Amino acid sequence: MRRLLTVLTLASILTALPLGVAAQEAAPTRRPDVIYVPTPEEVVEAMLQVARVTKSDVVYDLGTGDGRIPVTAAKKYGARGVGIDIDPQRIKDASENVAKNGVADRVRIIQGDLFETNISEATVVTLYLLPSLNQKLMPKLMKELRPGTRIVSHAFDMGEWKPEQELDVNGRKVYYWTIPKR
Repeated sequence: MRRLLTVLTLASILTALPLGVAAQEAAPTRRPDVIYVPTPEEVVEAMLQVARVTKSDVVYDLGTGDGRIPVTAAKKYGARGVGIDIDPQRIKDASENVAKNGVADRVRIIQGDLFETNISEATVVTLYLLPSLNQKLMPKLMKELRPGTRIVSHAFDMGEWKPEQELDVNGRKVYYWTIPKR
């Protein structure tokens, strides 16, 4: 009887969690690489537009912050979204944003290290990291992502990997690449 109650209690706890609430990969053991600075909404729009996001896309936002990019991708374009962040406070903020916007059926927020989390499901990857982090991330992008996957970065390029497009959004740069054929 005690075992049955334990199973029922655990089942009721698990089913009470909303779908979009933060899932945890292996608990990150290091501090964030960058401070959180939100991407302005007009830049979010430009990033999703230049990537030609549609309802068939899976948008991964690496260093998601408050989750505004995957939330917008889901809400405006019908895409599925995944936000990954190492900072527990950002995970809380992003999860609240997902719930507030009613997109928990389309957006997952994961607390994890973007250098260690599998991103192979992505058809679009968005970034707002430092140039050194973009360059450090580039081998992972090339290895895990399928050819044709679109990469969009706010503010920072990828060094010698020249963008296919470069936009100016009211003084802010947006860079666009696609993963090449192997």
